[in-house]
Amino acid sequence: MILFFTVLIGLAIGSFLNVCISRLPVAESIVSPRSRCPECRSPIASRDNVPVLSYLFLGGRCRNCKHKISIRYPFIEALTAAVSGLIYLKFGLGVEWIVYFLFCAALIVLAFIDADHRILPDVITLNGLWIGLAISVFLWLPGPLIARLLQGLGVIHPGPRLTSIASSLIGAVVGGGLLWFVREAYFRLRGVEGMGFGDVKMMAMVGAFIGTALTLFTILVGSVLGSIIGLTLMRFAGKDREYELPFGTFLSFGAILAVLYGNELISIYLRILNHN
Repeated sequence: MILFFTVLIGLAIGSFLNVCISRLPVAESIVSPRSRCPECRSPIASRDNVPVLSYLFLGGRCRNCKHKISIRYPFIEALTAAVSGLIYLKFGLGVEWIVYFLFCAALIVLAFIDADHRILPDVITLNGLWIGLAISVFLWLPGPLIARLLQGLGVIHPGPRLTSIASSLIGAVVGGGLLWFVREAYFRLRGVEGMGFGDVKMMAMVGAFIGTALTLFTILVGSVLGSIIGLTLMRFAGKDREYELPFGTFLSFGAILAVLYGNELISIYLRILNHN
């Protein structure tokens, strides 16, 4: 029953995320007016605004103008519901579920806005950075790597709170700093910007929430996804090397994967490495 409840919450939040994705890039209020058809602009009645089910019942069309509605709307709702349920299965229903679900919800918004507009709004990335740093004071991030680093610096018994704060701070610096370095190096070598500064700010936010190790995991996954999809587009869609990939989209999904399974995947990799 609790799993079902978290899925329902995810569906409802997913519907709201659709509003954020469509309105934030054009500086519209995400509160009012109420949801409306993107074609005829008529308000959507409450009975037609039930996540996923209304889309299926109406055959993916607006009740008023019969214009086809993108399948992406129910997909985002279902994706958010699935992420909500998976976070519950990992952390249970508590503070961690709230924090990581809202973090992943923000990442979903960033992913689709970047895919559409190649921007990552500061209202999410910068505010998310400060929120992530603040939360580390109360929600202790596991950081064995950072604990060993603190011990090497002379802190004999670093407590969980100090370790968590350090992990969040270093994660933000590593996440944002590494992408800033890559951005600057590419610009100096090629004379053009290969990555927006929004990616730098987003990865600083990610680092503040999930710490150093999972931030590096996120960058690795995002880079692999970007390379695979980029090569696929070049091969089958006729894109050239100058095509601007939404790197923030790949990083967002990499960060969601890091929240759900990052520690487990890193542990599996280290065990394989030790056996070899």
